[in-house]
This record gives sequence, structure tokens and C-alpha cells, in this order.
Amino acid sequence: MRDLNYELKQLCIRNRDGSFSTQYARERILTMIANQLHEMGFHHMLAASLKPKHVEALVERWKAESLSAGTIKNRMTELRWWAEKIAKQNVIAKDNDQYGIPQRKYVTNVSQSRVLTTGDLEKLTDPWTRMSLKLQAAFGLRREESIKIRPEWADRGDRLALKASWTKGGREREIPIRTAEQRLVLDEAKQLAVHGSLIPKASSYVQQLQRFKAQCMAAGIQHVHGHRHQYAQERYRVLTGWACPAQGGPTSKQLTYEQKAIDRHARLTISQELGHGRERIASVYLGR
Repeated sequence: MRDLNYELKQLCIRNRDGSFSTQYARERILTMIANQLHEMGFHHMLAASLKPKHVEALVERWKAESLSAGTIKNRMTELRWWAEKIAKQNVIAKDNDQYGIPQRKYVTNVSQSRVLTTGDLEKLTDPWTRMSLKLQAAFGLRREESIKIRPEWADRGDRLALKASWTKGGREREIPIRTAEQRLVLDEAKQLAVHGSLIPKASSYVQQLQRFKAQCMAAGIQHVHGHRHQYAQERYRVLTGWACPAQGGPTSKQLTYEQKAIDRHARLTISQELGHGRERIASVYLGR
């Protein structure tokens, strides 16, 4: 292992910032960055060797590869994390505009939802992965939440309670159990997990996460985050009585004064159920 790869790995081990998924993604991105720096001729680097020329070279490469603004910004976030941990924050400009990185486009009014089908589930051989996906679709859970959840503990009768340790940002929340389908899925999850989580007893979270990814890849199930989009869009239709803009419903400008009040309440409700603190985040799922 090259020195830079080793030191960045050790940096990640010593600084466990964020959730397991965040930590895993960070280490993967930093490993890729170390490899790319070596490919571009920056040999014998150490973690403390980071300089503006390295950042500029990486950004130019990523732009030349026509990566999306979101992908580049995610990588810049990890570069800044690296710079912060070695006390060299000034190596990277605070504003991405200085590198010519375009603004990320969050709201497109194009649906990114994904419906989980019986055909999808039949392709999976791991019952734990199958159950996590069903919970994602039924309750709009994030992947990490759907794996770490302890169904028996979470079942509060008329609502699903999520612990802070399962959620992004450590925000506990509750999701109403409104339909017979949700109740059926939750009872099935309780039967599988018994008193535990949706991680098999012989496995760790990271091992089950890797199994989940491998199962979905083998089954051709992509963009599992789309299950949250589908949950949000179905919930919006129930709360308002009409489709959201991402599904061809009226845009904000087309709503009446009374409809705008209903729309705002629905977006606040959905945002809270998805684990976001701001109403405007709902637009990523619903359109505007």
C-alpha cells in the first residue's frame, strides 16, 4: 500500500465522523483520490503533503471526465475533511465557484421515484436485504435505517419510532403507521428479526451493508433511494388530494391560496417523516 493511501486510511480510522455509511463513503472517496493523484504523477505523497496544486489538478480531471456537479462537490467535501484533519484548511478555497464547479441542481420536477416490485424481491436470496427494502418502500426509510432498525422496539402500535443511533444526523423521529400494508410489512420484519435488528447475528453492520449492496447489484436493483421518493410522492397525494409536481401535478404557481396552505402543510409533514428539518428539502422528492 502506498504511503498516502495508508495515511489517509489511518486518518479515517482515527476520526470516526458521521454515520457508518458516511465513514465508509469517505474512506472510499479518499482512496480513489489517492490513486488518482498517483496516476497524475504526484508520487511519494503523505497526508500532510496536500497543496493547492493537488486540489486544482483533481478538479480539472473531474471536470474533464464530465462528472456531475453533485459528484464533484461530494469529493470536494472529503478533500476539505482531509485538509481540516491535517490543519491545512487554507489549501482549499472555501467557495467551489473558484474552481468553476457549477451549482448543484436539486429540484428538477422530474420524478426520481422507484417502485419496489414483487419481481425485484424474488431476485434476492438474502431475506434480511429483502426485508430492509420492503421497509424502505413502506416507510420511506434510508438504507442505513432499514438495516439497523429493531422492528420490535420500533413498533409503537400506531407509529414507527426510529432511534437517533439509526438515523442520519442522529435525529430521532416517528412515522405514522397508516395502512394495512405497512402493518403487514412491519409484522413480517418483527418475525424475521425477533428481538434484534435486520442485521444477522453473525454479521456486523458493515458486513450486512456490503451484502445488501451485492444483493441489489446482482438483482439489478439500482437507486434504492428512489423508494424514499416514491413514499414521499404517495404521501403527498394522500395529504393533498392531488399529484406532486414531480408526478405531473400542479406547480406552486398554479395553486390557489387555499391549496398553497395545504401544500405547505403536506411538505412539512413529509419532510419530518423523512427525517429532514426543513420544508424546502421536500422539493427534492416532490418538485416545486
